[in-house]
Amino acid sequence: MTPMSDAVLEEKRFRSGFVSIIGRPNAGKSTLLNALVGQKVAIIADKPQTTRISVQGVLTLPDAQIVFLDTPGIHRADTPLNKRMMDAVRAALEQRDLLVFVADAIPDFGEEDLRALDLLRKTQTPAILALNKIDLVKDKTRLLRLIERYESAHEFAEYHPISAAKGAGLDELKNSIRERLPEGPAYFPADHITDQPERYLAAELIREKVLLATRQEVPHAVAVMVDRWEETPRITRIYATIRVERPGQKAIVIGSQGAVLKRIGTLARQEMERLFGIRIYLDLHVRVEPGWREKPAFLDALDWRTMAGEDKG
Repeated sequence: MTPMSDAVLEEKRFRSGFVSIIGRPNAGKSTLLNALVGQKVAIIADKPQTTRISVQGVLTLPDAQIVFLDTPGIHRADTPLNKRMMDAVRAALEQRDLLVFVADAIPDFGEEDLRALDLLRKTQTPAILALNKIDLVKDKTRLLRLIERYESAHEFAEYHPISAAKGAGLDELKNSIRERLPEGPAYFPADHITDQPERYLAAELIREKVLLATRQEVPHAVAVMVDRWEETPRITRIYATIRVERPGQKAIVIGSQGAVLKRIGTLARQEMERLFGIRIYLDLHVRVEPGWREKPAFLDALDWRTMAGEDKG
């Protein structure tokens, strides 16, 4: 019998590990997570601070399992909510096998980018630069200049121009991530995609539709909680409340004769039905909760790990 070559043995080894996706707000981290996993597990909106807690997404390949962690955007924390978000970012740097730093290829490199890179300098974990949104850059020569600027600011293990929205460069990025993971077991079953319960994902999908339907100060002031969840073989009934901080924001979310709220509910229900694979009845209400971003107990309730409410199955 002919012994297998080292290359064949290497190919047969199963790799696994934990990879945090970090970067500034609106760099496309959540879009990248969804694209890498192949399913929507994180909401997406063109608003800063859309992601408020870390979101797990698991990609299982024939020869590897990669546990990704999407994180809030790196920003200055000026409220208890923002401080919790930055705590989540710092926690995501610990005990990771690899970091993927997502940078927006459209704007020039600036002080905020340097500040974000400061976090990388405080960890020994190797990092890959994913220069995102290259499909929107007409002059491709500036991509090389941007990479050189990032290279001068921090020593990345690799540099990958990508488009998370269009899929460009993602196969190469996945291969690079897989090759840098240690040999190890699968931590989750092959069909495991995320650690989020459907209840939390439903609340996030509602919040996503609010973000897409509103402007000005409303997105930052919106929180969504599922109050009741009733499952039957044919339909799941979800009762949820959209919290805002001021009466004027409530009026914006509801809209003239309830038109905006109706559109939010319709879009959220349709997406839940696609993701959950069952008919959904969605009942939405809007309530003013002054200063909720400053209330630790309320912020605890927003986390899916402690989300309050009543289940009826």
